[in-house]
Amino acid sequence: MGRINTNVQSMIAQRVLGQNNLSLGNSLERLSTGLRINRGKDDPAGLIASENLRSEGRALNQAITNAERADQVANIAEGGLQEVSGLLTELQGLITATASRAGLSNEERQANQLQIDSILQTIDRVSSATNFQGMKLLNGNFDFTVSNVASGVTDYRVNGAKFSGSSLDVQVLVTTSAQQAGLFLSAGGSTIDINSTSSFTIEIGGSKGSRELSFSSGTTLTNIAAAINTFTNVTGVEAAVSGTGLLIKSKEFGSSEMVKVRVVNSAGINSTSNGDAGTPVRGIYNRQAAAWNSNNTTIASTFAAATNAVTDTGQNLGATINGLQATSNGKVARVNSDFLDVEVTLNTSTSQTLGAVGSTRTLAITGGGADFQLASKVDIAGKVSLGIQDVSTRKLGNSSLGFLSSLSSGQTNNVVSNSDLSTAQEIVAEAIKQTSALRGRLGAFQKNTVGATIRSLGVSVENTAAAQSIVRDADFATETAQLTRSQILVSASTNILALANQAPQSALQLLG
Repeated sequence: MGRINTNVQSMIAQRVLGQNNLSLGNSLERLSTGLRINRGKDDPAGLIASENLRSEGRALNQAITNAERADQVANIAEGGLQEVSGLLTELQGLITATASRAGLSNEERQANQLQIDSILQTIDRVSSATNFQGMKLLNGNFDFTVSNVASGVTDYRVNGAKFSGSSLDVQVLVTTSAQQAGLFLSAGGSTIDINSTSSFTIEIGGSKGSRELSFSSGTTLTNIAAAINTFTNVTGVEAAVSGTGLLIKSKEFGSSEMVKVRVVNSAGINSTSNGDAGTPVRGIYNRQAAAWNSNNTTIASTFAAATNAVTDTGQNLGATINGLQATSNGKVARVNSDFLDVEVTLNTSTSQTLGAVGSTRTLAITGGGADFQLASKVDIAGKVSLGIQDVSTRKLGNSSLGFLSSLSSGQTNNVVSNSDLSTAQEIVAEAIKQTSALRGRLGAFQKNTVGATIRSLGVSVENTAAAQSIVRDADFATETAQLTRSQILVSASTNILALANQAPQSALQLLG
């Protein structure tokens, strides 16, 4: 080697040493931080993927926290509802006890009324006191607000609704009319005309039970209807005079309702004349689909042949709600989907009129509800909206029977001045049903929605963390091997650089 101004070998050794020092520094950094990617230049695409996965993991963990918080809210609401349920059960017992009027003095009835007043006050207090961090849970604070209710709606209940705009229109379309069970009993005149010395005996049955009734010749249809109506609470059947016969129908609507008429003893009523021209043959007639309370129905059986009973059943309302097929019971239609859970009760005329209920909408949901974010992405799909109705005494019950507050002193259904407490008992039974239904919905929300959410989100957190770890975390086995290699190469490069720097000194030997 004869040149000393430029030491190419030294330059090469310096370059290689720098590269090895950089590799050694990277290995030391990765092993000290535990991360393969510490800055963007380590792996630009990997950094982007890692940051996205880390953000998703944080959102998933917060969604789990939200679900756990929702479970706590439901637990507190359930505690208040459990107490209300117990009070309603005790109230039912007091009404039953007070109904035994011959066994109670007036003072005892008044004492029972005092207990009822105390129970009603306690229910209202529990309703207003049950709270989570100051937010009232059972006073209607988390119930949905509704406006523009159509005139054909008697009751409604919004259990859940999710919508992105300012309101959600609910449109009920009646496709099949609700019907009572019913039969027409033709007597051929305003009284029954028996052709024997025995009594005309019939058995009237309904969804609640049956009674056997006997009538003598000359008994008016009005008196027969009154006798049947005396047992309406027992049979579930009521009667009304219609022309020359009786319309015997179920008190309620729906497929679970029925009317059964069996002639135990016709007493020769079938052998008399049919009365005036145009009067239907005496006997039992099926209802017509369009006007089943008219006299021109198809005869099902004459009195002489009616010993095997003639039976008719009611029909549930058929309807769609916002295009979804509704489940129905009597005049009540309900849909339960991820975006809408609503129950609507229609009045009789509306439930029997095919078409839309209301000119533009049946009702509009304008807000309210308890909203919980149970997914990592904040959108309508990840939100659960739950309606928690007011359980105060002025809200438990319905517009048909009355409300629980009517049982208090001085009100319509108090137990002191009322001899018939059947309505009071029905109101309490309805209140128990509503409270139990709310507890059931909260329980289903906790068990299925919250429980499943926490489990599924937990799996997602694990998989997201694993994916992020693969992209970003350092592999210690690989990095340790790389560290050892870099250390050896740095040491070797240093020695070679020293040798390369000594090489030009051999040129001095040429100078002698």
